[in-house]
Amino acid sequence: LVPDPGGAAYYGPKISVQAKDAIGRNWQMSTVQLDFNQPRRFELEYQAADGSRQRPVMIHRALFGSIERFVGVLTEHYAGAFPPWLAPVQVVGIPVSDAHVPYLTSVAERLRERGVRVEVDDSDDRMQKKIRTAQKQKVPFMLIAGDDDVGQGSVSFRYRSGEQDNFVPVDKAVATIVSAIEERAQV
Repeated sequence: LVPDPGGAAYYGPKISVQAKDAIGRNWQMSTVQLDFNQPRRFELEYQAADGSRQRPVMIHRALFGSIERFVGVLTEHYAGAFPPWLAPVQVVGIPVSDAHVPYLTSVAERLRERGVRVEVDDSDDRMQKKIRTAQKQKVPFMLIAGDDDVGQGSVSFRYRSGEQDNFVPVDKAVATIVSAIEERAQV
C-alpha cells in the first residue's frame, strides 16, 4: 500500500491498484471505494435486525478501472507480441499449397484437442503473404507444411522471430507448443 495524498474520492477512502506501462506511466487499474456520501444524499436506509433504521455504506468498485484500459496497457507492455499462453491465436497453419490444407487441418485438430487456439490460413494468398500476415499479427507459432512435410509426418516450425526449424515431427511440434503455453514462456 502506498499513500496517495489528495487522491481519495470526496465520498470516502479508496484502495486502487496502479500499474506502470512500457514507458513508465502509472495507470489506475482497479479501485474499491467506500462511499459515505451518496447514501446520505439519497436518504437510503435499511431495517437492521434489531428493527432500527440504519444508513448503509455504499461500495463502489471497478475491478480493472476499465477492461479497455487494462487491455491497452497489456498490449502496450507486450507491444502486441503476447506470450503464447495469452495470444488470441497461438498457432497459424500455413499450407504451401491448397493440397496441404487437409494435412494442416488434421494437425490443427490435434492442437485443439490440447486446448491450443489455432487457425489454418486457407486463404487464396500466396504462402509468403500468409507468413507475412501471421508475422504482422504477431502470432507466436507458424506451422508450414508442404509435400515433404506431409510425406514425413512433420511440419516446418516457424517462430515469431523468423527462425525456422524444418521437418519437425508433428508430435514434437505439438509438445513444444503445449509446453510453451503451459510454462508461460515468451517466444
